[in-house]
Amino acid sequence: MDERGFFSRTFDRDVVRSAGLDPDSFVQDSLSRTRRGVVRGMHLRSGSGEAKLVRCSSGAVFDVVVDLRPDSPTFCNRASFELSGDTQVTLYVPAGCAHGFQALTEPADVSYRIDRAHDPAEDVTIAHDDPELAIPWPLPVTLLSERDRRAPALAEVLAARRP
Repeated sequence: MDERGFFSRTFDRDVVRSAGLDPDSFVQDSLSRTRRGVVRGMHLRSGSGEAKLVRCSSGAVFDVVVDLRPDSPTFCNRASFELSGDTQVTLYVPAGCAHGFQALTEPADVSYRIDRAHDPAEDVTIAHDDPELAIPWPLPVTLLSERDRRAPALAEVLAARRP
C-alpha cells in the first residue's frame, strides 16, 4: 500500500497448490454486493458439495462457516472470521460446509471462486438464526432473501441428508 492505493494478487496457482488444493478445479467466479446488515446464508450444496475461495474485495463482512461433513472431527462446529477489503484475505470453504456472511459496511463486495457450476436444484439453506448454531451476528439483521427467510433449522436439514 502506498499513496496510490494498493495492489493485491487475488489468485495464485502456486499458492493454491501449496495449500493442498487443485487450482484447476475452480470453474466459476462470482461477486455479490451486499448492503450493511444484510445476511446471506447459511448456504451449501447437496450432492458432492461445493468448495470455494471467499474474499471480501471491498468493505467488510462477518463471515461464518459451519462444518456439516458427517465424518469430520469438527462436525457441526462453526467458525467466524472478519474479512475486509483492507486485508484481502481469502478463506477456503470446503465442500460440505455451510457458508454465510453479514455485511458490516455499506456496501460490501464478496468474491467467490467456486469448484462447480451452480445448479439451483442442489441449493440447501439453513436458518441463519437457528439456536443450535447460535451465530453471533454483530449487527441487527436488516434484510434476508425469501429463500433465507424460509430456511429450515439445522436439525431438519441434517435429517433430510441422512440415507
